[in-house]
Amino acid sequence: MAAASNPVELGASWGPARPEPPPTRFHRVHGANIRVDPSGTRATRVESFAHGVCFSREPLVPGQVFLVEIEEKELGWCGHLRLGLTALDPASLAAVPEFSLPDLVNLGHTWVFAITRHHNRVPRNGQPEAEAEATAPRRPPALLAEPYLCIEQFRIPRDRLVGRSRPGLYSHLLDQLYELNVLPPTARRSRLGVLFCPHPDGTADMHIVINGEDMGPSARGLPAAQPLYAVVDVFASTKSVRLVQLEYGLPSLQTLCRLVIQRSVVHRLAIDGLHLPKGLKDFCKYE
Repeated sequence: MAAASNPVELGASWGPARPEPPPTRFHRVHGANIRVDPSGTRATRVESFAHGVCFSREPLVPGQVFLVEIEEKELGWCGHLRLGLTALDPASLAAVPEFSLPDLVNLGHTWVFAITRHHNRVPRNGQPEAEAEATAPRRPPALLAEPYLCIEQFRIPRDRLVGRSRPGLYSHLLDQLYELNVLPPTARRSRLGVLFCPHPDGTADMHIVINGEDMGPSARGLPAAQPLYAVVDVFASTKSVRLVQLEYGLPSLQTLCRLVIQRSVVHRLAIDGLHLPKGLKDFCKYE
């Protein structure tokens, strides 16, 4: 089993003293109906509606978001993607359960939720329900107004957390729907992430992020000293997902150039008319 995550001080940030986490990949252990591509970044359920449980290859580090984008949907099934964390080492499982809910959860040390927008927020012990409602997440601000998502002690750039439509004449309108998080949370090209935030008492809160909006703590009291793996259940109407890599420190020059170019055109197809290298145009249209 991999080493446990090191404690993180409140207010800790990514930098020289705390390097950014490595790129995320899917584990070689997964459900019987899952096929992972050679890069380890795309998982597809090839038949039926179950046996679609996947894990992160490595345990997450505190504040690291395991972020997936829904690439394909399949009509005819009832239910959607499920997401969470487990302290079980996937390599130690005798067999991957058919379902994350309830099968994997029933093995213990696992916290998984079906993706909906608001059902999974849990108040702190002793916190009145009305107070919990008052502190619940609100509609996310525009990326220009607030480029970072703050979750407890972590500050994460929102740019890649938000889903984006395919390039087209109306992509600028559709992109706003993802940015405002008004589409169904499991719509095609929505981006969904899970992370944990440790506390000084040795426990951690699990947070689920939908298109750049923190849904609040969905589970509390997780063992922060144990390795925690991400769980993604490619279930029912969700057929295929791909991993999205994040920049945790200062944005790269490439990312800053992309943002400036995208904000200077009406829609992404207009980028083709700019006097820029083709590689940069493609990066600005599709990333």
